[in-house]
Amino acid sequence: MKKTKFIRKAILFLTLTGSAMFYYAWQIEPFDVEFVELEMEIENLPQELEGKTLMQISDTHIGDRFDYKYLIENFQKAQQMNPDIVVYTGDFLAYKSPKQFQQLAEVSPHFVKGKLGTIGVLGNHDYGKNWAEPDVANRIARDLETAGIQILRNESLEVQGLTILGMDDLYGTHFEGEKLMKTYRKSAAYLVLCHNPDALDLPIWNDYRGWILSGHTHGGQVKLPFFRPPVLPVKNKNYSSGKIELNDGRTLYINRALGHTYQIRFNVRPEITLFKLKAKKI
Repeated sequence: MKKTKFIRKAILFLTLTGSAMFYYAWQIEPFDVEFVELEMEIENLPQELEGKTLMQISDTHIGDRFDYKYLIENFQKAQQMNPDIVVYTGDFLAYKSPKQFQQLAEVSPHFVKGKLGTIGVLGNHDYGKNWAEPDVANRIARDLETAGIQILRNESLEVQGLTILGMDDLYGTHFEGEKLMKTYRKSAAYLVLCHNPDALDLPIWNDYRGWILSGHTHGGQVKLPFFRPPVLPVKNKNYSSGKIELNDGRTLYINRALGHTYQIRFNVRPEITLFKLKAKKI
């Protein structure tokens, strides 16, 4: 009899604990944004950019899976940090239908802008179904440009002596990473935006030494303590989240995403990253 009572109490405890964890992962952590602050050392950084701030926002996934007003509220918080440069590393939309263009129009006035520049690259979800609809990507790029975000599609942009190289998405129809990296010169200051970190394993980098900012993985969205995330949408499972030194002069930073494709997160909070620029001593 006592054993039966113990089993019932244990089942009740486990049920309540499991329910509480599920509620947390479903309704709390997906909206509990962490503002991560880091230093970014860049070779040949111009003196006028020393101490300036660069904000990374990634994977907003504007769409139908969650209330995108959450994005607007956090954009407003981020804008109050008064960043000098803002970069977006892809997956602006969770594109399913033309309805997302209207949703983008509603969110667009609230995008965080930098005092010196606002730049972005596209992600795979910005390419529509099966990442194979260039017309969708073109429309999104045009709408973002109208909203004040300069979209780089295998192109470069100089911001007060810092050259930002923006790769189009690896899975999309317009990836030309090798062509872009041929423009890299060791004597100048560079930063690369590249949505999918798997591109870092391609032989295209032209001996680049510096930072690459990526997104795409969302950090796996679920990560049990002491274990790797069970689901990562990359071939190289070492590319999860955070700062990763590649030991060849490149430093990768993978943002955990502000949005999500599915409203579930555990031990992987959504993120906005604020870097303080610093000249790297050689």
